[in-house]
Amino acid sequence: MCARRRTGWPREGRAGARTRASGLALPVPTIEWVGDPGEPRRGRVRLIDQTELPERLVRLECRDTKKLWEAIRMLRVRGAPALGIAGAFGLVLGLRGTRARTGEALLKEAERVASYLGSSRPTAVNLFWALERMLAHLRAHLAEPVDEILRALLGEALAIAREDVEVCREIGRRGAELLGDPAVVLTHCNAGGLATGGYGTALGVLYAAREAGKRLSVYVDETRPLLQGARLTAWELVRAGIPATVICDDMAAVVLREKGVSAVVVGADRIARNGDVANKIGTYGLSVLAKAHGVPFYVAAPVSTFDFSIASGREIPIEERSPDEVTRPFGRRIAPEGASVFNPAFDVTPAANVSAIVTERGVLRPPLAEAIRALQSGS
Repeated sequence: MCARRRTGWPREGRAGARTRASGLALPVPTIEWVGDPGEPRRGRVRLIDQTELPERLVRLECRDTKKLWEAIRMLRVRGAPALGIAGAFGLVLGLRGTRARTGEALLKEAERVASYLGSSRPTAVNLFWALERMLAHLRAHLAEPVDEILRALLGEALAIAREDVEVCREIGRRGAELLGDPAVVLTHCNAGGLATGGYGTALGVLYAAREAGKRLSVYVDETRPLLQGARLTAWELVRAGIPATVICDDMAAVVLREKGVSAVVVGADRIARNGDVANKIGTYGLSVLAKAHGVPFYVAAPVSTFDFSIASGREIPIEERSPDEVTRPFGRRIAPEGASVFNPAFDVTPAANVSAIVTERGVLRPPLAEAIRALQSGS
């Protein structure tokens, strides 16, 4: 089950001050495992319920995969890297009550749990990447006793969470070098600490630039229909002390023309071998506008977001969500009953519109297909 805890804002003592100074603007972890790492059968997953922000900080404690699946599906936890962490922890949750007596039996059970968790969100490849990494780790420990395998799996999930912060910091460092001083940045959706293990990809670039002493101001697309930009990105930036101006999505063209925007920086949910990028709906249109106005369009994403198995964005599955998100956002009807709704959660930005992709291993520049081949080969 998932227990809901509504809390006041945590007091920021010395640890909170260090967090704010380092660019991390979150008062508590986005998602974490609670419990003794040596006792995976007794632990649980705690996460920020992002549907409650910015009004309230609510943390959920999930003790089974059904509730974690619901949290993923309903965007209580979201963002490609954070979904990878959720998937890894979720696999451990799903095996807590196992009665399997052998590694082989546990593997079959784990494969069923992974398939179930993967059905929650089809587009963000990090979820599937993390689940496969966990299954591979299980296969490597098949000969061990079941409880030892469970401890190894939890250790791998905790490693995925730790590595994400390190990866995002490196993305931030590399991406910050692309920004001038001062810099006016436009971003879309939320690719900050809330979407990751705590630092961010696109916002990680901004945090790192700020840490390097660069002067920043940021225009934040509100990002319809669920306003992840207005609710989440602006919340993070305000807490970090970075000037943030929220705009409606259809104001982006005017802002690009009149407000001196020097770069667009966004995250990604899946990147194809040719450099096509799937991200929150509206990103494609923003890339077209940026290209028309001569503004560089940067994508910040970890290598785990690349799907080397697909040739282009045409092969990326696009999740279509409930019509209620459009007609009744946040419970209030704004469109008449009987109206049809088209509600894809993501769109695909063609590689031709991308100026560079910032990863922890380096900045990839056009021709992106060649740069991604080199990345895949490790050269």
